[in-house]
Amino acid sequence: MTAYMTDAAGGSWVLPAPLAWRMEYTAGVPCDSFWLRCGWDTDNSVRPGEWTGFWAGHQGERVFTGVVDECEASVNASGRLLEVSGRGMAALLLDNEALGEDYQSATQADILRDHVTPYGIVAAPGGRLPPVSRFSVAAGSSEWSVVYDFARYYGGVSPRFDRQGRLVLSGWDDGRERVVDAAAPVISMVRRDRRYGVLSQVLVRDRWSGRTERVENAAFLKAGGRARRVITMPARSSYKAMRYSGRFQLERSASEQERVEITLGEAFCIWPGDLVSVERKDWDWNGRYRAAQVTVGMDAGGYWSRVELARPDFVV
Repeated sequence: MTAYMTDAAGGSWVLPAPLAWRMEYTAGVPCDSFWLRCGWDTDNSVRPGEWTGFWAGHQGERVFTGVVDECEASVNASGRLLEVSGRGMAALLLDNEALGEDYQSATQADILRDHVTPYGIVAAPGGRLPPVSRFSVAAGSSEWSVVYDFARYYGGVSPRFDRQGRLVLSGWDDGRERVVDAAAPVISMVRRDRRYGVLSQVLVRDRWSGRTERVENAAFLKAGGRARRVITMPARSSYKAMRYSGRFQLERSASEQERVEITLGEAFCIWPGDLVSVERKDWDWNGRYRAAQVTVGMDAGGYWSRVELARPDFVV
């Protein structure tokens, strides 16, 4: 892996070969992140504090694009070292607050123009979200929450960023599928069943009409789950918006209940959103999953990828 740093003036630097590194990729939430450590020449006149951007390449392919959060130079028994960490391009939308405003009819072009492109972010081709009538941006919202609400609540698409740093507003590409079988370089496998955070019931109240809708996770209730949330929708919410919000909250919490974590002895072999079929005789939970989060790294033990798998229809 080769790391490149950039500054606000357009300057670019190639870092020495990393001694260790880690890159975490998500399905949109939370933000992607990176960390690396490399040697630092005593004669180096570069000022890391001026770096603003980061990207990485591996075997001719760009594998990360993001912003720098912190640089740290140190001297210890191992010599002079430099550590750099940061986040993916979603950080620019998370860190900036949106102006509160109301759209009579908000289109995808409106959202990109007002809340995305001002930060130097471009959208990947393929996104075609429908316009939303009476779309409101609450004061104090982050630019990311504006994009997320527009895409997820109304368009049914989980916004995320690709490895080129582009905003993706389209569904999953099911053209990639990885099979984890006896031939795969598996280091470890973990199955996790979690009840905490899973909702059994959501009550959605419409402040304008006083109407209340109840949605339930029947399977979790039958298994003894008891966790209710009450959501109060903004004034003049449509019934469709009420039902989608309640069902969405229920399904998103349920998607955290069952997870499988696989660590492989190779790098950049699976990406978030990829379908993964687990077919191993020494494993009791074979089946088809979707990668929800992937962490790739290199350390003294070599390359590795830790993949968190969820149900194929999991909700972000």
